[in-house]
Amino acid sequence: MYAVVRTGGKQVRVTPGDAVRVEKLAGAVGERVTLGEVLLLGGNEGADRVGTPLVPGASVVGTIMAQKRGPKITVFKMKRRKGYRRKQGHRQEYTEILIDRIEA
Repeated sequence: MYAVVRTGGKQVRVTPGDAVRVEKLAGAVGERVTLGEVLLLGGNEGADRVGTPLVPGASVVGTIMAQKRGPKITVFKMKRRKGYRRKQGHRQEYTEILIDRIEA
């Protein structure tokens, strides 16, 4: 069984046992988190359930494995011949979740 959930403005396909990275969620390592915005349920021999926009009563339960930051990116702006330069770095925070079960 698999599900497509929406979290952090993105859609993620998950199955039980997967470790997925999503935008930062509140919670400490080891806490349970419930993702309630399930857009699609599938994998039951062709009995896919597509939400309009959400599947009613469905949720995905997982455990927070890590709260980390991604690799550093450099944002550099420059306008030629004007002496304008701006250099800025950024590291996006994310949460790693181990999917425990999909509740239909």
